[in-house]
Parts: sequence; structure tokens; C-alpha cells
Amino acid sequence: MRNALRISTVLSSLALLAVVAGCDRAATTQSSLPTTRMAVGSKTYTLEVAAQMHDRNTGLMYRDSMPEDHGMIFVFAGEEKRDFWMKNTRIPLDILFVDAGGRIVSIHRMEPYVERPATESKGPAKYAIELNAGQAAAAGVKEGEVLKLPDEVKNAKADPAP
Repeated sequence: MRNALRISTVLSSLALLAVVAGCDRAATTQSSLPTTRMAVGSKTYTLEVAAQMHDRNTGLMYRDSMPEDHGMIFVFAGEEKRDFWMKNTRIPLDILFVDAGGRIVSIHRMEPYVERPATESKGPAKYAIELNAGQAAAAGVKEGEVLKLPDEVKNAKADPAP
């Protein structure tokens, strides 16, 4: 009976480790994304480029922190009003919605784990940039400002949303 209990305990522990490992894997999948350097206001950031639907859907979920000079740029196939939420996102973020020409359509702060209401762009956007909360103000960016989009971003092949 004791051996059966030990085996059961070991199997339960292994199952828990498998679940935790799966979560860790989900948390690190973004590290394989291509990056680009991009000026946003007075600062330059290293941005992960999320152009595929899976990468856009995962975004910055499950991360406990992000370097101050890092972020993510979401690239969409077309330009339309966008909305984002913070499901499973642990760090507060600034989001800049940007149109195809590089003009900042709107800037919002997003709080961890807030799913609804979604944060919406004020107008059509082809890109969204997520930075650590407070970075938009620190870089001095304003709505209406035009950003110079790197070629890696302009030429990224975004798959269409379903």
C-alpha cells in the first residue's frame, strides 16, 4: 500500500511538473521572434516583431518583467480599428496604435489581467506598439506624431486575421 501511495505521489508530481514546464514554454515562445530597433519619441527601443496570428495573440503574456528599453510591435495585414486586452499579461503596459503611415492614432495605458473592456484604438491602425507602462510619456510621444517605421516592420508579412 505504501509503495502504491509513493508511486501515486511521484506520478502526481511529474504531472504537475509537466504542466509547469508547459507554462514556462508558453512564457518563453516570444523570445524567438525577430527584433528591430525603433525610435519612439526621444528613445530607441528593441521591439519584438509579432506578425503572425499566434504571436500577436500571445503578445507579452506570462512575462514577469521586460527591460525598460524593450517592447513589442504587432504587425497586421490591414488597417482597421483595433482592440487589445491584457489576458494573462502580468506587467502594466503602454500601447500605441499606429496607422500604415506611422502616425500615432492613440496612446493608452493597460493594466495587468484586465480583459474587458478592451483597449480600443481611436481610428484605423496597422500596428500596435507595447512598451512598459510610463515609457510613452518618458519618450515624450504624443498622439498625431509620426514614427519612422523600420524596413523590417514595413516589410513584415503579416498573416490575415480570420
